[in-house]
Amino acid sequence: MVVLAIANGILREFGFKLFLGELPAHWLSTVTFILLLLGYLLIIGTKWKIQSTRQALQIGLMWLGMTIMFEFGFGHYVMGHPWTTLLHDYNVFEGRLWIVVLIAIVAGPVLVSRRQRRSAVASS
Repeated sequence: MVVLAIANGILREFGFKLFLGELPAHWLSTVTFILLLLGYLLIIGTKWKIQSTRQALQIGLMWLGMTIMFEFGFGHYVMGHPWTTLLHDYNVFEGRLWIVVLIAIVAGPVLVSRRQRRSAVASS
């Protein structure tokens, strides 16, 4: 998932921004990452068995925590971005949609879990 996020970020910075500008590139990047995440989950969902909705939610929350720690840790301590810049992506009143990505990260394993249960019922 980290590789997908980095690839999406590179696409945003060196592709979308050049043609669309900052905010529209952010919006498009949000959509493309969610689609990449969905594809990733559909692929691993065939090999990965989640036992319950609770376990799925725990996985999603763990991913959320790791995502935020990576974003702030890497963004601040490696890339040198100030905290205000990092927090800017959370401001939905300025058109920033990063929170939608975080919701998708939590919801993804839950959706995989539900799909697995439907498939199990259908094949019984």
